[in-house]
Amino acid sequence: MRDRSRPVRDISIKNGDDLQNIFNQMSKSGGFESRNLTEGLEILSTMIDDKQCLKFLSFVAAITSTGLRGIIVDMLKNKMFDVVITTCGALDHDIARYFSNYLEGSFTLDDAELLKQNIHRLGNVLVPMDSYGPIIEEKMQKFLENAYKSGKKEMSTTDITRMIGENLGEGSFLYWAYKNNIPVIVPGIVDGAVGSQIWLFTQKHKDFKLNVVADSDLLSSLIFKAKKSGALMLGGGISKHHTLWWNQYRNGLDYAVYITTAQEFDGSLSGALVREAISWGKVTQNAKQTTIHAEVTTILPFLYSALLSRVNV
Repeated sequence: MRDRSRPVRDISIKNGDDLQNIFNQMSKSGGFESRNLTEGLEILSTMIDDKQCLKFLSFVAAITSTGLRGIIVDMLKNKMFDVVITTCGALDHDIARYFSNYLEGSFTLDDAELLKQNIHRLGNVLVPMDSYGPIIEEKMQKFLENAYKSGKKEMSTTDITRMIGENLGEGSFLYWAYKNNIPVIVPGIVDGAVGSQIWLFTQKHKDFKLNVVADSDLLSSLIFKAKKSGALMLGGGISKHHTLWWNQYRNGLDYAVYITTAQEFDGSLSGALVREAISWGKVTQNAKQTTIHAEVTTILPFLYSALLSRVNV
């Protein structure tokens, strides 16, 4: 419970003030979303430094098409999290951007004209067709063929993401997950280019199987022995829900920070505040938790910078 007797204080920023000082002032300003942001920083700092806590990072694919992929890379390189749950598109973008480039664009471009130029638009990010589908097909078929020839006839999504990371390099978030033995689980892996390439591979190799139940075995082995658990959830959808769903089996998350632009009024999972998950047993009643209503590519760079000055990495 917040201290209701504490007065609201004005923020005063001087030339040369560091980010940590600004965050400290925001925590005392009583100012709307800034309070949720500073609470998120406090929760994440405590969670990451808690050696007994199993730490989840979940995120939607779209952010890996942007420069925010670099922060995902850094967080995994610094071993801030123990498990990643994401969507197939994140794998697609990681492969495509490792071997090629996306381009800066605009929300207002003519999409019919872009189609003529063989350019896909993802918000204000431009994805040249040659930088996406053909590259993912070429690389995934090669990766899968090599794995198959080495004797792998059945793979979980964790195995798939590890295989991809092993074949990429330092600019890839999958590489750092592989390097630091951080499992990356993709419950909706068939919903994207990588998933389509796995399906295509099975058309030529009928004895190859994708075993998504094996990912559940991995999650259960981690969840049931965790003394505490926590999560940073960037965006909603299946990656957020899968994180919450599995943590209900240990009576919920002890730490939870959710960043979203979705609204609660339509009853969607993406719009649901963290506190709603308490009613399902997915977040503990006494959890340190907050929902930050913000666009993640705007907020996370500042949050991560402040976090680096607080935690031991």
